[in-house]
Amino acid sequence: MDIVKTLAEEFHIKEEQVTATIELIDEGNTIPFISRYRKEVTGSLDDATLRDLNDRLQYLRNLEERRETVSKIIEEQGKLTPEITFALNNAKTLVEIEDIYRPYKPARKTRASVARAKGLEPLANYIMEQRDAYDPAIEVYAEQFIVDGEDVEKDKQVPDVKAALQGASDIIAEDISNSAEIRKMLREFTMAYGSLATKGTTEETSVYENYYDFSEPIKKLRGHRVLAINRGEKEDFLKVEVTVAEEDAIAQIVSKVITNKQSPALAFLMETIKDAYERLLFPAIEREIRTTLFDDAAEGALKVFAENLRNLLLVSPIKGKTVLGYDPGYGHGCKLAVVDKTGKVLDTAVIYPFRSKGNPNEADLAKSKATVLRMVKKNNVDIISIGNGTASRESERFIADTIRDSECPKGVKYTIVSEAGASVYSASKLATEEFPDYDVMQRSAISIARRLQDPLAELVKIEPKAIGVGQYQHDMKQNRLTDALGGVVEDCVNAVGVDVNTASYSLLSYVSGINATAAKNIVAYREANGEFKTRKQLLKVPKIGDKAFTQCAGFLRIPGAKDVFDSTGVHPESYAIADELLHRFEFTPEDVRNNNLALLRFKAEQYGIAKLARELGCGEPTLEDIIKELEKPGRDIRDDAPAPVLSTEVLEITDLKPDMILNGTVRNVVDFGCFVDIGVHHDGLLHISEMSDRYVKSPSDLFSVGDVIEVKIMDVNIEKHRISLTRKGMGDIKKK
Repeated sequence: MDIVKTLAEEFHIKEEQVTATIELIDEGNTIPFISRYRKEVTGSLDDATLRDLNDRLQYLRNLEERRETVSKIIEEQGKLTPEITFALNNAKTLVEIEDIYRPYKPARKTRASVARAKGLEPLANYIMEQRDAYDPAIEVYAEQFIVDGEDVEKDKQVPDVKAALQGASDIIAEDISNSAEIRKMLREFTMAYGSLATKGTTEETSVYENYYDFSEPIKKLRGHRVLAINRGEKEDFLKVEVTVAEEDAIAQIVSKVITNKQSPALAFLMETIKDAYERLLFPAIEREIRTTLFDDAAEGALKVFAENLRNLLLVSPIKGKTVLGYDPGYGHGCKLAVVDKTGKVLDTAVIYPFRSKGNPNEADLAKSKATVLRMVKKNNVDIISIGNGTASRESERFIADTIRDSECPKGVKYTIVSEAGASVYSASKLATEEFPDYDVMQRSAISIARRLQDPLAELVKIEPKAIGVGQYQHDMKQNRLTDALGGVVEDCVNAVGVDVNTASYSLLSYVSGINATAAKNIVAYREANGEFKTRKQLLKVPKIGDKAFTQCAGFLRIPGAKDVFDSTGVHPESYAIADELLHRFEFTPEDVRNNNLALLRFKAEQYGIAKLARELGCGEPTLEDIIKELEKPGRDIRDDAPAPVLSTEVLEITDLKPDMILNGTVRNVVDFGCFVDIGVHHDGLLHISEMSDRYVKSPSDLFSVGDVIEVKIMDVNIEKHRISLTRKGMGDIKKK
């Protein structure tokens, strides 16, 4: 297989792009670095495409390695033929290669192997000749294989013709089952015409009720259904099977096995084919299809999770605000923490407005209210950030009432933030190192406050799969999930850039070219020597050599640095180009520092970008990126994202009525729709069928986590806390 050609065809790019990209990857360059600083080489492939290409590259390389291994094993057995070589060379998946290898695997004890040990293979071959007439007849020919008597070993005994024919049948059945051609044909036939059927194993109410009597063609199955069914089976609520018309499936095998329908062996072979299908082929094909369905569904869910995570990490930060983090709870109280505009902790407290579910004690409410007001006034709090966990609904009502109090400063607002992973972080070693003087509960409130100020910087401290914006993530292959989500975090961190003088080591560890050890070394160097003044100082940090510096330098920022380019995303290797660009149009570094480059792009385009790039000795994509960085030095790409919705009033689910139109924030996007926070504690479901007046293939085509959208109430089930939303008749939203 020509890997370069295959990748070029699959990704619809030029072979030269593939070759160059593979070389960069093999040299040890990171995906963010390749995506950002090697655009001329790759043809401006983005980070998501590069990661997909890298994953596929590793699969194809593993495929080639396995192809060579199997070929060598068969050759060592003296059984490698031109036909087998051709089949191996044309196999496009690992499954196909394993099908070819199946007959040559080390022997294991089967009914067929036992029959072969008894010397019955010549009989099987005689039958498979499918002669017009047998002389002698098959039954007569079989008599010569009878071996019986007390002096004969048990595993060599063939007591009669019936036993001999059964052994021959077992050999033929296994040969049919081991045929790579038949397995591939039957697998494709079942995928095309089979169904996945489920039955409930109980009558009790469960989330799997929709699958208690369910069947759907395999080719139409959506990924989220597959994952739900698998979980229901795992939890013993469902019995699952692949179904397909047996007579049609057997007819497929017959077309490959039967060469003479007039042969006296026809009836015998038809029974053998049926046995091969029912005992060997179908159970194996069913397992393979179930595995394929799960793997495809898991990959689909992983892409949804990755996209949701990307959008959550890139939610617009609320900068320059003092925030009171509020971690709700009952018996253990509600934990409060105030952080200033830089994220520094100013104040903490614990209040007990609701010691248990139900009606709160008026004295507790009054005391709690006084504490909140004191903290708000003392620290000039701008926003209260409430976690969406236990007691969140009561807490929102309590805070809304508190900020309406005449003693509360004007302009204080609140918002609800996802506290997914906050408890995981607060009990972690990282949190202990970061806040040794605060207990677990206080750290959780600090996290809730700081994730409003800078979601990316705070959420990178949490294991990505614990953030909770996916579907069925606990059912996936955890190593694959961890690697994929880690890649998303890495891409987001590098896309935004990191202030090397303020970033935690957890944030630094996601920067291109920097591992956990190097990240800790950067923090240690900073603490011992003070702030970094230049990017070149990074070379003095242990574990940051020339190669690591090349990978990371462009993503690390030093605001206020003497060399103005150190505060931008311009890579050190392009400083001379950037300097010449400024000089060419009579700008100075001070103009960059003072944001006085509004005319830079106009002048460059008037001169001609292509001509200018040639004269400066760089590619057009690099020049475009340099201009973009100099136009808005230190620009945060997240500023273009919708800001969180801030509130002063609380809305109850009982306030909702059909046809009411509200603004909401998309909290999660899944295969079947998206969940929207409309401010009533319970997220509403905007089902895929209600997203538009036109057909929507995937919810992610229209919506992303963090989007602020307008929705209409379609139905409210107060008892089950279910809110159905619609956007039909409201026009399409153009995704950015």
